[in-house]
Amino acid sequence: MMNNFIILPLLLHMTTAVVLLFLWKRIAVQRIVSVIANVLILLVSILLFTKTWQSGIMTMQSGNWPAPFGITFVSDVFSSTMVLFTSISAVAISIYSTIGINRARMKYGFFPIYHFLFMGLNGAFLTGDIFNLYVWFEIVIISSFVLMTLGGKKPQMESAIKYVAMNMLASVIFLTAIAILYGLTGSLNMADLSVKVAKIDNRGLVNVTGLLFFIGFGIKSAVFPLYYWLPSSYHTPPSAIAAIFGGLLTKVGIYALLRFFTLIFIPGEFTMTVFSYVAVATLITGALGAIVKRDVRRMFSYLIVCHIGFMIAGLGLFTEIALAGAVFYLFHDIIVKTNLFLVSGIIYRIKGTMRMPQLGGMYAEYPRLSLLMAIVLFSLVGIPPLSGFWPKINLFLASFMERDYLLIAAMIIASFVTLYVIAKMWTEVFWKSAPKEVELLHADGFAILKPSNKFLLVFPVVFLTMVSLYIGFGAEHIMIISKHIASEMMDTSPYIHAVLGK
Repeated sequence: MMNNFIILPLLLHMTTAVVLLFLWKRIAVQRIVSVIANVLILLVSILLFTKTWQSGIMTMQSGNWPAPFGITFVSDVFSSTMVLFTSISAVAISIYSTIGINRARMKYGFFPIYHFLFMGLNGAFLTGDIFNLYVWFEIVIISSFVLMTLGGKKPQMESAIKYVAMNMLASVIFLTAIAILYGLTGSLNMADLSVKVAKIDNRGLVNVTGLLFFIGFGIKSAVFPLYYWLPSSYHTPPSAIAAIFGGLLTKVGIYALLRFFTLIFIPGEFTMTVFSYVAVATLITGALGAIVKRDVRRMFSYLIVCHIGFMIAGLGLFTEIALAGAVFYLFHDIIVKTNLFLVSGIIYRIKGTMRMPQLGGMYAEYPRLSLLMAIVLFSLVGIPPLSGFWPKINLFLASFMERDYLLIAAMIIASFVTLYVIAKMWTEVFWKSAPKEVELLHADGFAILKPSNKFLLVFPVVFLTMVSLYIGFGAEHIMIISKHIASEMMDTSPYIHAVLGK
């Protein structure tokens, strides 16, 4: 019975979405129901992580069909931690959305679609079946496409076309790879695939299949050279929706890459070299894109791409230290990137623009709010002892041990470029005086809000900042979890035994 608890986060999101459909016209009730449901799901996620950490890997076989014949759900430390961090972000975004999303978008079903999207994310993390992973990915894509187009403005529609076209291409490649893998092994269960793929003699076909999975997940993760859709898409929707995209959607692709290439397709020397070069190119191109952008949200979009490179670097090095660093960075990035877009939403609410030449005077007008935002920005940069600093130690150490000096140089460049662009943003948005000649669209938008509405916008940023500070100042606890996950990645026998019983 306890193992059935694994799918409770999915069921709660699905149930909430259905309930919200029946409350279609009652926007005020939808807001309350969504926030309460997300808090409840967060508590369930904490319990799921605690049970998994204490009791080990838990599995659930749908319909009591034994693996590998049935649909399997697996809660190991990696998947349960991803569900936990996703639930933390979901709480913050749901509270922010009560004010940050306008009523017109709410009337078109923002909250139900929001919960269907998070159901898909949690399903992708907890599934132990490769075809089910594809199904959960499709739920995420469909839900995110609807969220991106809510409101129907021209920039949103243009961005949505690019977004859905590239993600549908990724889905076609993913489905093709699944078909080939099923033809090779006759199985869809990930643990069973881990055993059977290792026994296939035709390693060339296995490597090609692995490459197809890498391309499919690489598009979703926005790695070089497959990332061009992301900076063209993520700056157009409202900040609450952009926070979901920036904080979580690329990360589910990274999760899939880490899962597949440590469980099913163990990378050889050539594959590791490819991953390393992709990581270098992703770090550099993302950094160069961020340098030239003068719009805050577009700059943040390129920083998403840039920092994906740190996680791919862990796969390229493929040592326990490197994987622990990649996993730690993944956790950090979920919280910080979600918070970044919420911060950008508050800046837009105050100033009415995201164009840095038209911004300024934030610190003079809102000193306490500016200092709060500074913590978020410095966490992104990785100023010690904040959360972005600690995983880089592992990645640099692993790179030195493997003598991958090109990767070291790329990570140094990406780190300094991040520092430069955030310092430039701080100067443009916070330090300099607001330009007199520019008429801002909503110059008093934040000032005229009710105190309760200001609280609903600022509290999510405070909440995620506290989580980020815990990750930084309590780094030893996060590192213990990350090392445990990396250990299970290097030795997959506990996962296989838990699912297959052998």
